[in-house]
Amino acid sequence: MKNDNLIINGKEFNSRLILGTGKYQNFDTLQNSIESSGCDIVTISIRRLDFKTSNSKSIAQKSSIMSYLISENIWLLPNTAGAKTAEEAVKLACLGQELTQRMGQEDNNFVKLEVISDPKYLLPDPMGTIKAAEYLIKKGFTVLPYINSDPMLAKHLEDLGCATVMPLGSPIGSGQGIKNINNLQIIIENSKIPVIIDAGIGSPSEAALAMEMGAAAVLVNTAIAGSSIPAQMSQAMRLGVQAGRLSYCAGRIIPSKFAKSSSSLDGTDFLYY
Repeated sequence: MKNDNLIINGKEFNSRLILGTGKYQNFDTLQNSIESSGCDIVTISIRRLDFKTSNSKSIAQKSSIMSYLISENIWLLPNTAGAKTAEEAVKLACLGQELTQRMGQEDNNFVKLEVISDPKYLLPDPMGTIKAAEYLIKKGFTVLPYINSDPMLAKHLEDLGCATVMPLGSPIGSGQGIKNINNLQIIIENSKIPVIIDAGIGSPSEAALAMEMGAAAVLVNTAIAGSSIPAQMSQAMRLGVQAGRLSYCAGRIIPSKFAKSSSSLDGTDFLYY
């Protein structure tokens, strides 16, 4: 198959699996999971980093995960997790940009935009997301917004200039899988930018399903971090994503209402005894 890299705002990535870094029991488990996943992009919560130090390089030195990611040339995707308003999200995005650029990724303006004002169901705030996205895009950010599986919202964000849309498969951290297939299919069909399924994926088969639907990539965190053997699960997710993408590109057969013989009888000579 020809070059099939994931492209986001002109930047190419070999892997279509993106990893989150929360909920791991320790750094070694996280590191092993990243390595076995083969991912090129890792998302990190800006709120979890210690900004009390005098500069971003000091932050990196104090953070094992940050120094590891930089040493392995893994693309940092700062996220605004914890932001309840557009204003909070913008502030976190700016901190994330400063951090990644001072750590050596000078051309990194990526931000995973999350605005979540609902503490019970943790559903993204569409109005806050649009407001923050519009501001950040004008400031030159490459915005990857986390959203509900709303086709019209996805289209509005694309029209604003977002680099991707990241609709949820089901509630974040739930492991329920892909519960809103119809809406996700509409989003994928209508989008001219990459659609990354984010949240709810619980197994490699669900990651494969997302890719078979035509998603450009998936983001997985809890399903790996919460598994019994995270490094093994991350490898399984890697294979699931690869299988789903290959299947999508190959093109599945059209389902038929009736059975069809897999062996043709045309030109067959029968012998009668």
